[in-house]
Amino acid sequence: MKKRQVVIKQRKISYTTTSSSSNVRYVECQKNHAANIGGYAVDGCREFMASGGEGTDDALTCAACGCHRNFHRREVETEVVCEYSPPC
Repeated sequence: MKKRQVVIKQRKISYTTTSSSSNVRYVECQKNHAANIGGYAVDGCREFMASGGEGTDDALTCAACGCHRNFHRREVETEVVCEYSPPC
């Protein structure tokens, strides 16, 4: 039995240009401060505010409640722009 090698070349032509941008915000804190006693209590922090500048360890700690940024609910706003130009 002979072995055959098949090469498939695919040409990808794109007539659209797509760009997207997203903004991420961290809003209310969801840390359960009473979890160790079997309860549920949040501190009421409404929005994450970084304690330090970008690139520092304090940038991930909230200045209002002292919690890590991961405890705050993440909101992502995404905007997609798509332009179409017909082939010539």
